Amino acid sequence: MADPYATLGVSRGASEDEVKKAYRKLAKELHPDRNKDNPKAAERFSTVTQAYDLLMDKDKRARFDRGEIDAEGNPTSPFGAGFGGGGRAQGGFRPGGAQFDFGGGGETGFEDILEGLFGGRAGMGGQQGGGFSSGFGRRPPPAKGANVAYRLRVPFEDAAALKPQRIQLREGGTIDLKLPKGVETGTQMRLSGKGDPGPGGNGDAIVTIDIEPHRFYSRDGDNIRLDLPVTLKEAVEGASVRVPTPEGAVNLKVPAGSSSGKTLRLKGRGFHGKAARGDLLVTLMIEIPAADAKLAEFVSDWENGGNPRARLGV
Repeated sequence: MADPYATLGVSRGASEDEVKKAYRKLAKELHPDRNKDNPKAAERFSTVTQAYDLLMDKDKRARFDRGEIDAEGNPTSPFGAGFGGGGRAQGGFRPGGAQFDFGGGGETGFEDILEGLFGGRAGMGGQQGGGFSSGFGRRPPPAKGANVAYRLRVPFEDAAALKPQRIQLREGGTIDLKLPKGVETGTQMRLSGKGDPGPGGNGDAIVTIDIEPHRFYSRDGDNIRLDLPVTLKEAVEGASVRVPTPEGAVNLKVPAGSSSGKTLRLKGRGFHGKAARGDLLVTLMIEIPAADAKLAEFVSDWENGGNPRARLGV
């Protein structure tokens, strides 16, 4: 995989918010549901998700920046650039990126260099061909398997109420996920050990959440907005009406003399934010019947409406 910073189009000093913003933009463009006839987009989507996963993991990002792991999370060579050819010490032995110049310009072999650095074979555990204990020569740990990316579509009401979601894993099993507070489209959840197998153990499963749109709710931060139809009689006289919420219908009191556009608030009926739960904001929409003879007769002689557009200067 290419450099994760280049993959997401961010600088090496990018903040977590900048990384998230870049990922969300690319994820929307490359989402498999929007590119069903473009397999290359799906491949790039997986690459973008893997880059995001690495940069959002503080430990992995620091190790990558130090050159200890590559873009796929695998350990890099402990000797960096290695040695010059022909057995001659070139001053190119760069453990950890530092340069050591052994000088002299004479012919020397690998064991002679180790002898100079670590005091002969004693530094190699006293065994012919054995590994030495210094950090320069320590073998990297076996690599874990690759992470596996999943997309999970969550119904709007389930996301608002944080209802557990079941996901089908690639190997055939299922897991029930508990959604986190503050969940939104693009939120990622890590399932440890549910990725591909490898010599160092299984990788992880990275689940990216997609919250489905709703037919009459819309999201506004942690709040939910709803346009609620009411009759003219309910608006004029006031009434107690039933209102749907993500967790079931409740009663709402409509004040007498309400106009279309008036917004009422149901506390704690929105999304679960990280600090507190949002509200359900209900906007009243008065519905007038298309053909009502009595209503038409009433308004034909009614002169008390005034000019509701006066504040607009017309």
